[in-house]
Amino acid sequence: MSAIDLPRNLPLGQRLLFAIPLLGRIAKEVAYGDKDNIYYAIAAGLSLWGCAIMLFGLPGLYLPALAMVPVMWIILILISRG
Repeated sequence: MSAIDLPRNLPLGQRLLFAIPLLGRIAKEVAYGDKDNIYYAIAAGLSLWGCAIMLFGLPGLYLPALAMVPVMWIILILISRG
């Protein structure tokens, strides 16, 4: 028995996301767990980005932001389509 009760029939996208070992566990906790889990996930992401900046310097600052460019393009396209 797991700590989180999931619906029996999940959509394909959620099943694929939840199948990824580390990211899937975090996504499952955020989606179906306690309402405060999203804040812990955001804090963990920002801490990871801060560690990358301390370890790699400016490339650690720029590369995650550069990797988010395609994501923002998709979001802008979805917003413009309505």
